[in-house]
Amino acid sequence: MGFPTDVGAVDLMIGFPMRDHHKVYEYLMKGIKDDESESMAMPAGYMFKEVPEDANEGIDPIEVTIGEMDKCGVEKGLVGLGKQSIEAAKRYPGRFLFSLEINPNDVMGTIRKMRTAKDEHDLTAVTFFPSGCLPQVNIDAALVYPIYATCIDLDIPVIANAGIAGPRFPSECQNVMRFDQVCFDFPELRIVMRHGAEPWEDLAVKLMLKWPGLYYMTSAFAPKYYPKAVIDYANTRGADKVMYAGYYPMGLSLERIFNELPDVPLRDHVWPKFLRENALEVFKIPA
Repeated sequence: MGFPTDVGAVDLMIGFPMRDHHKVYEYLMKGIKDDESESMAMPAGYMFKEVPEDANEGIDPIEVTIGEMDKCGVEKGLVGLGKQSIEAAKRYPGRFLFSLEINPNDVMGTIRKMRTAKDEHDLTAVTFFPSGCLPQVNIDAALVYPIYATCIDLDIPVIANAGIAGPRFPSECQNVMRFDQVCFDFPELRIVMRHGAEPWEDLAVKLMLKWPGLYYMTSAFAPKYYPKAVIDYANTRGADKVMYAGYYPMGLSLERIFNELPDVPLRDHVWPKFLRENALEVFKIPA
């Protein structure tokens, strides 16, 4: 069978071509100290060879993304909640789901935003970049615990960066071992690790074996660089724990991702779970 082309993939990290990437990433640049990062296509640009270009004024970013999704067989995409994504969801019902990026430094403000987003836009998930917060917030920090509890109340998962940060920030706050305490304290919480978990990918697998509510998505990695430990786990005891996520247009094109995916050595029965079924289950997405 091999790589299926008719599954209707769910992309757990997708967006729309940017008008001005410098403006989009301005909030992150405030915490970066080196001079080179300012000239990169995005804050972790040193890691990506072909970052998709910004959209010209005459181009409709929503239509571009929909065109790429249709070409590559992506049925649904998880996008950051904002005016553009709300318009996209109105224009293409059922194609887009909403996530909300949080900063736990404002605990009550974040919780209010989460509840409003759930009530008004049926929020699907929250996302959390510990290294990118100013000041940084550890995955297992007390500041985040009320947010984790709110995720349980709203029945939505939290997606958290795991491992060494791409932008030039310190990364200890994203040490994969920190998930161990969170999973112990919140057994009902669904946590999805994003952005690789390297160099602790073996530990990430060990913790997923241990904790039922801990998952992994492949965001920000071209398929040929997916960690071997994660693919081996998906092919064995982790078939229900590993999910596809891209990185378009932040650092990768959908074309490159889907050209490389057929070479990923997943077993036949794992592909539908990886591309679609696990996301529907973990994120409570209607089929």
